[in-house]
Amino acid sequence: MRSIIEIAPLQVYYSGLLFAPQSSLIRVGYLKNIPWVTIEPKVADVWSSLIQTLEGHTDWVKSAVFSPDGKLVASASKDKTVRLWDTSTGKECGVLEGHTDCVRSAVFSPDGKLVASASWDATVRLFDTSTGKQCGVFRGHTMQIDSAVFSPDGKLVASASWDTTVRLWDTSTGKQCGVLEGHTDHVKSAVFSPDGKLVASVSFDETVRLWDTSTGKQCGVLEGHTDWVNLAVFSPNGKLVACASTDKTVRLWDTLTGKQIRVLEGHTACVDSAVFSPDGKLVVSASDDTTVRLWDTSTWKQCGLLEGHTSGVNSAVFSPDGKIVASASMDNTVRLWYTSTGKQCGLLEGHTNLVNSALFSPNGKLVASTSDNKMVRLLDTSTGEQCGVLQGHTGKVNSAVFSPNGKLVASTSNDKTVRLWDTSTGKQCGVLQGHTHEVNSAVFSPNGKLVVSASLDRTVRLWDASTGKQCGVLEGHPLFVNSAVFSPDGKLVASASGDETVRLWDISAGKYRVLKGHTSCVNSAVFSPDGKLVASASWDKTVRLWDTSTGNQCGVLEGHTEGVKSTVFSPNGNLVASASKDNTVRIWDTARKTTIQIIETHDTIKVMKFSNNGTYLHTSRGLLQLNPSLHSGGNRELAPPLTHSLYVTNQWITCNMKKLLWLPVDYRLSFAAVNDTGNLIVIGSDSGRVTFISFDFTAVPAVYLQPPVSAITGKGFLGLAGCQKL
Repeated sequence: MRSIIEIAPLQVYYSGLLFAPQSSLIRVGYLKNIPWVTIEPKVADVWSSLIQTLEGHTDWVKSAVFSPDGKLVASASKDKTVRLWDTSTGKECGVLEGHTDCVRSAVFSPDGKLVASASWDATVRLFDTSTGKQCGVFRGHTMQIDSAVFSPDGKLVASASWDTTVRLWDTSTGKQCGVLEGHTDHVKSAVFSPDGKLVASVSFDETVRLWDTSTGKQCGVLEGHTDWVNLAVFSPNGKLVACASTDKTVRLWDTLTGKQIRVLEGHTACVDSAVFSPDGKLVVSASDDTTVRLWDTSTWKQCGLLEGHTSGVNSAVFSPDGKIVASASMDNTVRLWYTSTGKQCGLLEGHTNLVNSALFSPNGKLVASTSDNKMVRLLDTSTGEQCGVLQGHTGKVNSAVFSPNGKLVASTSNDKTVRLWDTSTGKQCGVLQGHTHEVNSAVFSPNGKLVVSASLDRTVRLWDASTGKQCGVLEGHPLFVNSAVFSPDGKLVASASGDETVRLWDISAGKYRVLKGHTSCVNSAVFSPDGKLVASASWDKTVRLWDTSTGNQCGVLEGHTEGVKSTVFSPNGNLVASASKDNTVRIWDTARKTTIQIIETHDTIKVMKFSNNGTYLHTSRGLLQLNPSLHSGGNRELAPPLTHSLYVTNQWITCNMKKLLWLPVDYRLSFAAVNDTGNLIVIGSDSGRVTFISFDFTAVPAVYLQPPVSAITGKGFLGLAGCQKL
């Protein structure tokens, strides 16, 4: 909880307790002090091996590396910075700035006093780790640089670039002291031999080249791979080079003669990495075939098949003592394996996107893993298994919607399923399987008996909500389907697709009508309350109205300057609200086809719904208040401000614009929904977790129940203004 304690210390009494493991003595002893939470988030039973989540980067983290003494981690990011972190506390202790493009890698010098960073701005930069100041810029490459590495004695840096060269730099003077030319395509990486006398470089030209660092001359071309070479590494004694390739093999070469001595075959897909054990007796390889394989260097036979990952493995690395292998995968996990038995001894979950790499600290007690989710995680290898991760989906949650009676929630995911949840308990009560690609949206029929889902597999599917069985497949769209919705009488379904059309389906007959007119992908479609119209929202910046009886277009609502994400009718059908990527919501008169109110939202609204009295819009980012003049010609008084308004930002659940509850990383939203009574929040996360949190507003501290200022003054947006700090 360190990061939030530093920002809002009192959250340790709220968020700290709610998200502590079930068996934590702190939680057991003090959770009763949060009486205003009536449904608690489902959490693990015990503390996991995750000890720190390092947040601060604003874009993908491309690499992370420990300092030689293990006290620091340096992380390189697409956000153009390198950040230094204290491994004992997780505190950020330096932001190394200067690059003008993505930083691909960062590495410590052998004495830990310097960091070298390689960037797509075609420079390598040196930073002093004690001060964070830049102390050198190496210029000479003419294209992006993917990697930089120190020589064992720290006197040289080798950089690999898209300009087909490797360059050597003197760290004391900053001068270029060698240009290693010979590759015919971009160079991915370079590595020094243990004695620093050789450099091995890997290129998209399907070769590895050896270079003499004292002369800069090429002394070997390692040819034989039939596809890209992804990585090369020296054996501990420097006599061998192992190369991992997209051609599904690992090849071994003698560094003295340049001859190929062995081809390790067995993987059935691209091999992403290969590395020697510290004693040189084993090689471990990681592949897109979801396996990690161990090879005995005395016989060159496979001596271990490490299976368990459910997606490609990006990298594998030995612990300093060689007894454990850590593997990082696109299934969002890091797994630990005993090299002696090949058995899994740790499962490190928590990343919400594919894990690019894993690296042991020098003492082997920590693993640092990087991911495309903008953070670095530190994990304790001694605790092994991470227990009790409660989630249902195995992929990002794309949408969540309540049933008409509020007793169920349907969530959709990249894992190709729709899942049903009991809102009173938060427990999963159904898995709707059948789609062959990710599911974009799902919605209940008006009577709650059916669910309709839309998928990238180009189909719309109907499900029985009570049994979970599929009861219909609506096929016809030639491209992905973004959303589907029932008509008010439940007899029709309207589906919006990337094929630029809306289709109206008679679900009893399985027949459809095609509504053509949009010139770009259609994001959503919705029926008017009487079922006579459909409004569709598209990336072509328009909302279009259609007559459901004839299929004819009867209106084009133009005015947005960016694509329109969603649209919804008012309860009486006289108004349409549309939300756009231009960060506005427009209110339209359906009879006159004109804009009558524009509300700036400072964010893109994904989901909207009119309040029952038509005076507010409930949105995925809070409440929007409509002009009083829009109701009954201006004669109707504005409804009084609501006593509470819940919504979810990236890190917070807020009440009346005040920060109420901080959300730890694993519980943050990719999608959120609030029920009609406004006391239950459902949060779907990138990790696949679905979290239910319910509130008793009679027990919430009074300060949170004060009406938001915006509601009193009549300003448009009730949600994203400045929030008070706890």
